[in-house]
Amino acid sequence: MRRFACAALLALAAQAAAAERLTLATWNLEWMMAPATFDSLAARCLKPGLRAGGSDRAIPCDLVPKARWSEEDLARLRSFASRLPLDVISLQETDGPEAAALIFPDRNFCFTGRKHVQNVGFAIRRGIPFRCNRDYRALGLADNDVRWGADVTLWPGTKREIRLLGVHLKSACHRDPLTSARPDCRVLADQVPVLEAWIDRRAREGAAFAVLGDFNRRFDREHERPRDARNRIQALWPEIDDGEPAEADLFDPGAGEGMIGCDNGHGARMPIDYLVLGRRLARRFVPGSYRTHDYPAGPRWPDHCALSIEIEMETRDGL
Repeated sequence: MRRFACAALLALAAQAAAAERLTLATWNLEWMMAPATFDSLAARCLKPGLRAGGSDRAIPCDLVPKARWSEEDLARLRSFASRLPLDVISLQETDGPEAAALIFPDRNFCFTGRKHVQNVGFAIRRGIPFRCNRDYRALGLADNDVRWGADVTLWPGTKREIRLLGVHLKSACHRDPLTSARPDCRVLADQVPVLEAWIDRRAREGAAFAVLGDFNRRFDREHERPRDARNRIQALWPEIDDGEPAEADLFDPGAGEGMIGCDNGHGARMPIDYLVLGRRLARRFVPGSYRTHDYPAGPRWPDHCALSIEIEMETRDGL
């Protein structure tokens, strides 16, 4: 009898420990929008050589019909998402809260107000208090052609307060130095100091913070030095991870994990999606909790994997 009592107590203790953890995730849903919305935009799609600006609701013709999510696809994604043990998910390439609700019908949302069909936001488990902060529009740069940052505070005004920024940075400059003459690299280079400014503000506040999302960058292929001999930014990660101020000493939980794959037909590859923690929140990272969530069998899944980590709600050793 005593053995069973001990087992029950251990089970309860494990449940209590799990309840004191927060699971953070990032997931790029690949042009997620309602089928009717896609069909409407497909009828007036953009011809080759044209692209939508930040205030346009348009899609390129080369997405038609391959990027359309059918009702059957959405049902399969919804079933998969319902089984994910995730508390807060940074979402990219999603047409706002209405589209996100097609996958997460029982969540709360905090999305940027950008009119473009590719938006950034958060799906938050009901019961977690949060405040949607002002969109970090500066990430869209002067021409407003790039995605804004979604800024949210969990447990605002309490000792548990956590500040999160969801991002989807400029694509098509995964490996080249940011000093490259290629337009995509120049845009991404312009976003780096804007991103660092948000990080440094949170660091000076002493906030527990994280930046989650699609950075569109291979950190493993970057220069060790953030700037070149002409003081131009050439590498994203060492530029933002400079430890100035002190809380801006950043932590990448996925560093050293190598290539990842999630059975979506793309094979294993190095990630461009990250869950970057400021120093204060990094102290609460649960070692070994970095996880890639495999898709079950199905004809189509997003081209990015869902990635997650766990954070202890109370810091260890009084840190």
